[in-house]
Amino acid sequence: MAPAIGVIIVIGVLIVLSGLKVLNEYERAVVFRLGRLTPFRGPGVIYVIPILERAVRIDLRTVTLDIAPQDVITRDNVTIKVSAVLYFRVLDPSRAVTEVANYLFATTQLAQTTLRSVGGQTELDELLAQRDKLNARIQEVVDAQTEPWGVKVTLVELKNIDLPQDMQRAIAAQAEAERERRAKVIAAEGEFQAAQRLAEAAEIMSKSPITLQLRYLQTLKEIAAENNSTTVFPIPIDLFEPFLNWRRSKTSDDGGTKS
Repeated sequence: MAPAIGVIIVIGVLIVLSGLKVLNEYERAVVFRLGRLTPFRGPGVIYVIPILERAVRIDLRTVTLDIAPQDVITRDNVTIKVSAVLYFRVLDPSRAVTEVANYLFATTQLAQTTLRSVGGQTELDELLAQRDKLNARIQEVVDAQTEPWGVKVTLVELKNIDLPQDMQRAIAAQAEAERERRAKVIAAEGEFQAAQRLAEAAEIMSKSPITLQLRYLQTLKEIAAENNSTTVFPIPIDLFEPFLNWRRSKTSDDGGTKS
C-alpha cells in the first residue's frame, strides 16, 4: 500500500510542477480557464493550473512575411507579377488568439488580396515610379483589416515587379526616345546660348575697335604656341584703306586729265 501511495504522490507532484512555465521577454501566454479567457500572463515564470487551464504562447516580435508574386492587372490593362514583403507584430495577444483562428495565415492571405486589389487600381507608370505611395496604401488597408485581431502592420515594401518581354522593350524604347529628346534640347539650348554670346561679343567689338586688335594679337599668340613651321599673319583690311583711297583718287585725276 505504501509504494502505491508514494507513486501517487510523485505523480501528483509532477502534475503540479507541469504547470510552471517560463516565458521569454518577447512572449506572452493567453490562458483559458475551463474555456473562459483570462488576462494574458508573462514574461517570466507563470503558473498554469493543470487540467483546469490551457495556455497559448504568442510571440510579440516583428514578423517578416514574404508575399508571393501575384498576378496583377493594372488599370491600363497590363498584366504583371508583383511580390512584396510585409512587417507586422502582435499588440494584443488575447485578441490575436480569440478573434482569428490563425493570425499569421490570415494576415498572409489578406496581404495577397490587398496587393492584387491596390495594384489593379494603379496604372503601370504610377506603379513603377511611385512605389512609396503604393506601399503606404497597401499598409494602410491591411493594417485597418488586422486591427481587430490585435495585429499591427508596420511596413509594406514592394520587392519585384516582373513585366512581360514586349512591355520591357516598349519601356526601353520610350526611355531611349526620352534621352534623345533631352540631348537634342540640351544641344539646341547650347547653340542658342553660344549664338547669343557671339552676338554680344560682336556688338562689343563694334563699339570698341581696340578689342578686335586685342583678339587679333591673342590669335597670333595661340598660333605661335602650336610650334607650326608656317605662320599665317592675317592683316586687317583697315591697314590697306589709305592705299585704296589713294589709288581711287589717282584714278579719278587721270580720268579727268585725259578728258
